[in-house]
Amino acid sequence: MSGKPEKKAYKAPGITVTFEARRCLHATECLNGLPEVFDATRRPWIQPDAAPADRLAEVVRRCPSGALQYELADGGREAPDRPTHIIRTPAGQLIVRGELALETQEGTRAESRAVLCGCGNSQLQPYCDHAGSCGQ
Repeated sequence: MSGKPEKKAYKAPGITVTFEARRCLHATECLNGLPEVFDATRRPWIQPDAAPADRLAEVVRRCPSGALQYELADGGREAPDRPTHIIRTPAGQLIVRGELALETQEGTRAESRAVLCGCGNSQLQPYCDHAGSCGQ
């Protein structure tokens, strides 16, 4: 894997939501949080103009993997949790929230949320991609 990660942007007045499909672990926080915006059966599946920007940002922040991100029209972005929190799931994944600098195949990435591989079998290191025992 090389080059920049593929993100798709969905724009509405007040907010732009980006989605990086390869990082999505299908936690369904988005689908359950704002079904009028996030609907996997519809194309495009994200319709950010269907909810107020502040409510949409709140639901995007629930995405544990960081596959969903947002930027407000005024340039505002998600503030990372402080202090950083790390939770190890029973399967071994590391759910991390905070001010992160992750070394990836694309180089160092600044993140505020990520689910990291704990078993070493992910093809998307350091992120979990459900390929190994920690993603089960």
